[in-house]
Amino acid sequence: MLYEAVLRDTRPVEWFEQAQAAEHRRDWDAAIALVSAYAECFSTDPYRHNNHLWHMDLLVRAERLSELTERALTDVHARRRLNRALRERGMEAALRDRAGAGDRDALYVLVRLLCGASRAQEAHRVVQDIGPDDQYAHEIIARFRSPSSRQQFMEPPPT
Repeated sequence: MLYEAVLRDTRPVEWFEQAQAAEHRRDWDAAIALVSAYAECFSTDPYRHNNHLWHMDLLVRAERLSELTERALTDVHARRRLNRALRERGMEAALRDRAGAGDRDALYVLVRLLCGASRAQEAHRVVQDIGPDDQYAHEIIARFRSPSSRQQFMEPPPT
């Protein structure tokens, strides 16, 4: 018993350990509250920036897509994470709506989704309807037709 008391960890629990524990037990409200307090978009502090990305991911895992959608109006990371979440859920109509409203990342995600499902003709029609002059969208389709470079264009364009 004496040794047990001596060996017990008595250091204060760090916020990120609390956030990880909350995330592990799927207590999204607690995890989001903890992480968001230490998150900053485009921070010069890489930890704050990484926490911002973690925050966006937690919003998706908590199924808070409406909150993420609101953030996506002004936050590029929220917009990208939202588009990926829509792709992961197969929500083509939502991606199409976002692309039609001017979200180029949504267009690229939608085109990759369609091409990846062997629906390149449909992807081509989407590009013609939404972004006929968008060279990158056309490149995605062209590269998908070339098996050697398909994987390269599964990823988003460099920013």
